[in-house]
Amino acid sequence: MSLPLQHIAIIMDGNGRFAESIGRSRLYGHRAGHTAVLRTVRHCAKMGLRSLTLYAFSSENWQRPESEIQALMQLFLRAIKRNRRLFNRHGIRFRVIGDTSAFPRPLHDAIDELTQETQTNQGLQLNIAANYGGKWDITQAVKQLATQVENQTLSPQTITEKDIATHLELADQAPVDLLIRTGGEQRISNFLLWQCAYAELYFTPIYWPVFDDAALDDAIADFTHRTRRFGGL
Repeated sequence: MSLPLQHIAIIMDGNGRFAESIGRSRLYGHRAGHTAVLRTVRHCAKMGLRSLTLYAFSSENWQRPESEIQALMQLFLRAIKRNRRLFNRHGIRFRVIGDTSAFPRPLHDAIDELTQETQTNQGLQLNIAANYGGKWDITQAVKQLATQVENQTLSPQTITEKDIATHLELADQAPVDLLIRTGGEQRISNFLLWQCAYAELYFTPIYWPVFDDAALDDAIADFTHRTRRFGGL
């Protein structure tokens, strides 16, 4: 299958509201959201997509109740441990982008192990954005450039957009072609600000736990009918 795009990013919104709509707990919604992640990853791997980036936990999500944060950390850890075979069977490369130093040690170690185990796979590149923010991403890139300037290995006058991009997360991957947000909100919430500079935006009222293969295909079909000019005519 020949795809018209290389990189899809998704803001997976609506887990809690989905759960509330059927009278269940927010934790139930997050578990259902995990099932949706696996469904989407399989579908993208089978269709031959090169990169899929999922917004799992933003740097602002630490403001949520402690009980919910702990439950999310445990869910993330279990997901990593249970899905190793799935990733390797489908040739998926796993990576987490964001400041993982804030995570509990068992989760941090599990992330490192799965990243190393799948790094030679040749299929879909799966990026999980966790404790990630677009402003943080740009800031840490600028800090690296500032260090080079301080060490006199880089002149401020020669810094280009390419220099900044080289130090961002996902520097080795294509820019985002299509940004999808589920759950009905219409904002990008500090997600991949640089990488989505020319992305097509697609907003859907469908809650993430019920965003299925057909919904993703609809988003891609909508993308194919758009004209991308990148500032030109």
